[in-house]
Amino acid sequence: MPDGSAVISERDSALLKSVKGSEIRTIGKVPDVVPGGEGGLMGLALSPDFASDRLLYVYFTAADDNRIARVRLDEAGTGTDLRLGAPEVIFSGIPKASTHNGGRLRFGPDGFLYVGTGDSQRREQPQDRNALGGKILRLTRDGEPAPGNPFPGNPVYSLGHRNVQGLAWDSDGRLWASEFGPDVNDELNLIQAGGNYGWPDVTGAPHREGFIDAKVVWPSTAESSPSGLEIVGGTAYLGALRGRRIWAVPLQGESAGTPVAYFTRQYGRIRSVSLAPNGELWVLSNNENPDFVLILGLPN
Repeated sequence: MPDGSAVISERDSALLKSVKGSEIRTIGKVPDVVPGGEGGLMGLALSPDFASDRLLYVYFTAADDNRIARVRLDEAGTGTDLRLGAPEVIFSGIPKASTHNGGRLRFGPDGFLYVGTGDSQRREQPQDRNALGGKILRLTRDGEPAPGNPFPGNPVYSLGHRNVQGLAWDSDGRLWASEFGPDVNDELNLIQAGGNYGWPDVTGAPHREGFIDAKVVWPSTAESSPSGLEIVGGTAYLGALRGRRIWAVPLQGESAGTPVAYFTRQYGRIRSVSLAPNGELWVLSNNENPDFVLILGLPN
């Protein structure tokens, strides 16, 4: 946020918290969140005009679906306290299940909201252009299909995904996404508008006509299960859940090099990585023990 603090969501408690330095404050609880399995309060994205509109976009699991709402974060007038406004649902109907709910939100360089969804255990959805599961969606700030989408009037930007976990853009404006494989073939993908990434017909990089191969494939999900994604300079950083490490992947144009692991099994399951405005890389875990925010210098 403009004052340098960060907003963090807690999946099961549905709480929003602010972090600044070593101080953690509870902002409030997002209503109508129904946690369970991999569902709950998930992705967050500050409006590109947050300084003036004070809007925070949230992705959460409700009683019948996954949905996106926006809420105002107003100053409460007591130091650094914030007041949480009433959510306004702008997009709904994303299928939910105990697993594969997706949940990542991020505003792109074009000002539109990109959304990573999961197949919600419905294997027919990722290849169906008219279904919302197993996709990357591209929306306006009001939740409408963004102009210029590959399928006119449709929020779908890319299809054939199993469970999109991370979204990030490189310095040339190319969109990359991290994705869970089944029991093999976790992926880092370079996203093309209208591209089909194969699930459930293929995973990894099988060079099959009609599908786009992943740029990086981790054959063993025990080493990766990539979640949050951040790109800094020419390197993609991915938090690994089962792998319990940070993967650094060198990028060169549309190519990706050999991943290098850092902090292997030192800090538990890494849920997300995020570049702070001061150049620090923030790393978030979710473990059985109390969660933490780990602030790291960027690896060379």
